Amino acid sequence: MEQSKKNSILNFEKKIPEIQESLTTCKYLKEQNDEVDSDPIEINYELNDTLFTTAELPPKTENVLLWLGADIMLEYPIEEAIELLSTKLTTAKENLKISKEDCEFLRENITTMEVNTARLYNWDVEKRKKERLTEQTKNLKINSSNSD
Repeated sequence: MEQSKKNSILNFEKKIPEIQESLTTCKYLKEQNDEVDSDPIEINYELNDTLFTTAELPPKTENVLLWLGADIMLEYPIEEAIELLSTKLTTAKENLKISKEDCEFLRENITTMEVNTARLYNWDVEKRKKERLTEQTKNLKINSSNSD
């Protein structure tokens, strides 16, 4: 369970910057659209992890394409894209917070369980030690009474 929560935390920590980056880009495009006299926008974008390329956008870009996951890309008006990305960002941050709290809760419970297990083991060791001593004492008494 703890490893699952840690994986969730890593996934959210990876997704949040990507969502923020997309949101920043959409807001920038919206600002450019609001300007009366704007030139075409030249941008660099990532094709994959190690490959970037350049593109030129017309001055009044009204729609953007967003990756939704599972190899799905949809076209949104910029306003809707900003709203969607803002919602996704808020949800991801909240889920990250919840996952961190859950992970901390699990750590505390694992520690408590390990301490209790150690205490139980030590109690059992002491109990067996006392039983051995009692048994040895009985054997000594029996042996000493048989010698007499």
